[in-house]
Amino acid sequence: MKINKFVEDLKAKSAAELNEELVAAKKELFNLRFQNATNQLDNTSRIKEVRKNIARIQTVITEQTNAAK
Repeated sequence: MKINKFVEDLKAKSAAELNEELVAAKKELFNLRFQNATNQLDNTSRIKEVRKNIARIQTVITEQTNAAK
């Protein structure tokens, strides 16, 4: 249920907003990986969650690009 709400929110955003969201998610993933490498990360499942969110954002960007053609 929570994932569907996230995707609906993404679909309502513009391309520029989606790109900003994508950059932010990639930065978060980098920071999580860095914390994991230095054994400072408590919740390792967050890495998997962020990776899936990045894929969702990229999917919505692709859908919007293809719909515009």
